[in-house]
Amino acid sequence: MRFLNELYPSGEAQLRALMEPGPEGPIVMVNLLKFKENAAYEDARATTLSGREAYNLYGREVVKLVQEVGGRLLFGADVTFLMLGQAEPLWDQVVLVEYPNRAALVRMAMSPAYQEIAVHRTAGLAGQLNIETVPQFVSAKG
Repeated sequence: MRFLNELYPSGEAQLRALMEPGPEGPIVMVNLLKFKENAAYEDARATTLSGREAYNLYGREVVKLVQEVGGRLLFGADVTFLMLGQAEPLWDQVVLVEYPNRAALVRMAMSPAYQEIAVHRTAGLAGQLNIETVPQFVSAKG
């Protein structure tokens, strides 16, 4: 198994697949995030922000956009330990975000409001894995 952290879909095939309708019903995106030590903006602006701090600027705003397309943040946590398997280096954070469907995710990502805040995402992330999943079961509450 191999993995490659990236910031955007790699290649035409991956981009075309993203534009397909996808599974029916809700999807949950599993985001495995790796932060840069220091934020690095593409416009070369001076900053003292860490990569995590820059990404958090993006994160606070993207949650609002996710809600506008009918989605919701399900879970976010720091990665602290790898119990099984091998990955070097470990990701820094895991975030789960539910969307009503893939089209909602694409609509949000193509919006002008998203493009405006994405500069902080790019400045803060060294890379990520973004995995689309389809919920199969839900844990019982109470």
